[in-house]
Amino acid sequence: LLAAASPEYVFEDFDENSVATTFYTTGTTGNPKGVYFTHRQLVLHTMGVATIMGCIDSTRLLGTDDVYMPITPMFHVHAWGIPYAATMLGLKQVYPGRYDPELLVELWRREKVTFSHCVPTILQMLLNAKSAQDVDFGGWKIIIGGSSLTRSLYQAAKSRGIQLTAAYGMSETGPLISVAHINEELKAGSEDERITYRIKAGVPGMLVEAAIIDQQGNSLPADGETQGELVLRAPWLTGSYFREPEKGAELWAGGWLHTGDVATLDGMGFIDIRDRIKDVIKTGGEWVSSLELEDLCSRHPAVREVAVVGIADPQWGERPFALLVIRDGQQLDAKGLKEHLKPFVEQGHINKWAIPSQIALVTEIPKTSVGKLDKKRMRRDIVKWQSSNSAFLSTL
Repeated sequence: LLAAASPEYVFEDFDENSVATTFYTTGTTGNPKGVYFTHRQLVLHTMGVATIMGCIDSTRLLGTDDVYMPITPMFHVHAWGIPYAATMLGLKQVYPGRYDPELLVELWRREKVTFSHCVPTILQMLLNAKSAQDVDFGGWKIIIGGSSLTRSLYQAAKSRGIQLTAAYGMSETGPLISVAHINEELKAGSEDERITYRIKAGVPGMLVEAAIIDQQGNSLPADGETQGELVLRAPWLTGSYFREPEKGAELWAGGWLHTGDVATLDGMGFIDIRDRIKDVIKTGGEWVSSLELEDLCSRHPAVREVAVVGIADPQWGERPFALLVIRDGQQLDAKGLKEHLKPFVEQGHINKWAIPSQIALVTEIPKTSVGKLDKKRMRRDIVKWQSSNSAFLSTL
């Protein structure tokens, strides 16, 4: 096909505001919804990607000398829009097809790949691949998005030579909104502090405006502590949902795109995603972040992978429930997890009622077609397990 095709294509004149792409959200919190983007929006997003990833000296992620290999599906969110930027910059590009960990390691080695992007679950699979053991991946820069980047995964990748950088976006935003750049102030701090910021959602890029609001739509302070819904403005955000104008109006209520994410903003501009509004665990009149619990649970040496959801409880409204994949040769039960989390309670990171009273030890955590945690399915599975008193449940 390539040999028979012409190397050139001449576009006829057309309206830059005509629709160029349409795809669907993953439906992790509801039914999938169609989003669409114009040619103008794709061009602006591409320029935004090239700017935020290539123009900041402290974290220069993408340059003309890089070899680019995407490790996210091409059909979803424009493969994060980075293939457009890579083409604009003239990078060598390596497309792996199937995301087989052994193949990815081989392509990285053979093609001398220096830049990729993926979700945390794919990176974890790659690090666990047989051919990746004892390999120094020095020089490989990887953007992590789609789900939160935990401290333990960051450190595991760093120990293998990989430079990880968290980023944030969603289907409705094209997707890139922010990248976790380390500024001069953070450079002067401790390594522990730098990691804390490297795993956050990052600082909004060129032409992106971010704010935190309460349930009434009032602006909240950017003090790094006050939580509210993250809302956005940028010239490349989807204008509505395909054939669902009512939901599109909800998306853009008040002239801002509503992300559905609970977050904080600080004085340096860093966005810290605390949870999806629909995934926040409402227990005993308090909100508990499932993302924070996942990060803390992942620091246990026996935990290879973790997901936390809220389940109905007659006394507390909801209670945290953890699904855990345990490393080979390791053991862990609900009591052991409680002992691991106790110091974080004493240090004030979480309240004592945030400790899961029940966990499930599973061989695999449900994920969507793009590798994101499928918490809708998890909640359904947990109800079945509890009703059948499954053997892999562990209770305090």
